[in-house]
Order: sequence, then structure tokens, then C-alpha cells
Amino acid sequence: MKTIVLGAGIIGISTAWHLLERGHEVIVIDRQPDAALETSFANAAQISVSYCEPWANREAPLKALKWMFDKEAPLLFRPQMDWQQWRWGLQFLAQCNDAAFERNVAQIVALGAYSHAALKDLVSTTGIEYNRLERGIAHFYTDQKSFDAAGHAVELMRKHGVQRRLVSRDELLKIEPAFKAYGDKITGGTYTSTDESGDARVFTQELARRCAARGAQFLYGHDVLRLNKIGNAIDSVAVMACQPGGRGKKDFILKADAVVVACGSYSAPLLRSVGVDLPIYPGKGYSATFPLLRPEGAPMVSTIDDGKKIAMSRLGNFLRVAGTIELNGWDLTLDSSLARARCHMLSRRIEAILPGVCDTRTPEEGGNPQYWTGLRPATPTNIPFIGRTRVGKLWVNAGHGTLGWTHGAGSGKALAELISGQVPAMNFGFCGMEQGHRTLTAKAA
Repeated sequence: MKTIVLGAGIIGISTAWHLLERGHEVIVIDRQPDAALETSFANAAQISVSYCEPWANREAPLKALKWMFDKEAPLLFRPQMDWQQWRWGLQFLAQCNDAAFERNVAQIVALGAYSHAALKDLVSTTGIEYNRLERGIAHFYTDQKSFDAAGHAVELMRKHGVQRRLVSRDELLKIEPAFKAYGDKITGGTYTSTDESGDARVFTQELARRCAARGAQFLYGHDVLRLNKIGNAIDSVAVMACQPGGRGKKDFILKADAVVVACGSYSAPLLRSVGVDLPIYPGKGYSATFPLLRPEGAPMVSTIDDGKKIAMSRLGNFLRVAGTIELNGWDLTLDSSLARARCHMLSRRIEAILPGVCDTRTPEEGGNPQYWTGLRPATPTNIPFIGRTRVGKLWVNAGHGTLGWTHGAGSGKALAELISGQVPAMNFGFCGMEQGHRTLTAKAA
């Protein structure tokens, strides 16, 4: 069976690998010159099965209102003249209750556990090295109220089989001594020893090379112009080689037995062009990658700072710091006053927590913090869309939000199983399956 995969991030490349494993002929198309150069490029580096609570909860609406005028807010809603943004926001609000929260957690944890097992199998099979650290993930709190509330999250996760546990400040500092300088501000934390971290870009690019070695065809530097639909099925995909100035190249047509849309946030407008309407909206996230000045003082345990909702992960001689979500349309600029404020917040926070450990100087000061931003494909539930659409031959693997790296290996494996006529061994609502909790609908063409 011939399958075209649109998108070469962690989701698309994982899908391609598992399709190859099952004997499919695969073509991967991406506008970038290599894999993992967009949302998978510089994320928080965490495989966080245990830290996956949906953004939508009973406290989220009030917090979002409070944060609307704070440039450094963890979740920043910037209203646009875009009805898709407002529709997404209303659907998000509908999920801000306890029943929906627990229902969504169950789905996310099921996918996370399945995906973590799939990742371990992949690493064992391929031998890919990507600055992997199997030290778990810690989460520290700096106020008593938040620490008290963490106990409820621990109970919920343990209910779903995740061995997350509450730890005192002293125990947290034994787990990760690097935070001792900041210890007097830490109230307590949680810790899950089974989680891990590693560089998603390095892993994805190495897996892509192995896919190519197994016969996958890669069309890097190609734009997807349109999905050509005849009747209620996809007939072909029109693509064109990217060229500066946009002239001198003609589009050409590719046909296949199946087409997988795994284009992150860009999946939604592409699918809407053939009548499949997905509630995916881009959430702008930020990261900074700091060179280490004192490697011996840097954390080895990937950690979440609850105060600013940022994650930090050791990647060799660098520290990756990532966080915040900004619902601000398709903006990817790093030079606006808002973007600079959010980037500099990362630098200041790390200097406060790990003084002198990283080179947090700005470029103007002679530093090289490697600031980055990417669009996270967010759904109102935080549950991705994986499965078959009602348009023939058209499949989707998108909407993973901040958990693309956590859910990547399993999402790719699950979709490859579905395309191959198998049923993945987990309790998840796959699109297009009768037992699923969602089915994508196709509007009239």
C-alpha cells in the first residue's frame, strides 16, 4: 500500500517509520529542508506521561482573564479578528469542568503510556542517541496553596496508573541537588521516576534518516498546495518545490492509497479545504537553549517550575528551558516587544533558580541564548486527532499541543496500525472508529 505522509515532524516521521515496519511504501512531504525544523525543533525535551493535565480545568477561565494583560503570563489569550480562534475558545470553556477534565486525562494518559512503550521499543530497535536522560521528571512549587493542590493531581494520576508521588522540599533537593541555591523558596514538589527527557529534533532527524535508508522517499523543500478530492475521496496531492520568489516551478501531482495529514497547526486549514473541520488552533510556545557555564551545577533531572509554568531539561552541555502558551494566531515573530518579554522571562527565571550555571546573557550582552518559538497544535481537550476521516483515503495525526514529543512514537504507531487494519492496544477514542469518542465529519464539497 502506498501512503503519503504530509509533515516531517515527530508525528509524521513516527508515522512513516511504523508504516515502513508494516510493509507500506511511503512518501514524506515537508516544506522545510530537513525533518523536525518547526514545532519539533526546540521543545521542552520532556517525555512527560505523568505531567499531562489538560489546560482546560475549572480554574482556567479565571486565570486566563487575570493573565490577559501580563506579557509573561503562562497562558496568554490575545484576541484576533479570527472566528476560528473564538470558536476554539468557546469549545475550550466547555471543557473547563471536573467531569471533562477527568475524562480528558484518562485519554491523554492512555496515549502517553502506549507512546512511551513505543518509544522505548524504537530506541532499542534503532539505537538512536539523542541526549536521553532516564532520570524522571520533578515538579516544584513555590507557594503552599499550589503544593496542597498538587496532592489532588497526584491522586488522579495514580488512579490512572501513573506513579507520580508527592515529595517534600528536602526529598526533592535530594532527587535534584542543583536547586539547593533556590531551596528556601521551594515549598515541595512531585516526582515521577519513570518519565524521561531527550532532544526531539535529534531523535526525529535520525529516525527520518533510517526511514530513508529503508526506502521512504522524502520530498523536502516542497509545499503542499492542495488535496484534490473527487467524490468523497482524495484522488491526489498537489505539491510544488519551494523557490525564493515563488516563481519558476510548476506544481505536480502525487497519488497514493492513503494520505496522512500530520502538519501540526497547519493541518486544520488544509483539512478544511476538503470539508474536514478540526478544532485545532496554534498556540505559540517559546524556548531558550543556554550553554552551560558550570555543567556540574546543572540539573540532570528534567524539571517543571510551577511558578512560571516552564520546563527545563539538560541536553548535553546545554540547558533547554521552554514554556508559556500564547493564543495569538499564526504569529512566529521573536522580535516584537511581547516576544522579547517572554524570552527574557526565561533567562531571568533560570538565573534566579540556577545562578551562574548557564550563560543567560542576551545577544546584546554578548550571549547566545538561542531563543526559539513554535506553533503548538492545540485542541480544546488537549486530546489529539488520530485516525480516519470520512473523506476516503484521508487520515489525520494532529492536535498534540505541548505533548507531541511525549505522544509522538505512539501516535505514529497507532495510526500505522489503523491504516494496516489493526486495532491499537489502548483505550483511546480514535477518529473514524465506532467505539471512539469523536468522529471527524466531512462537509459537503
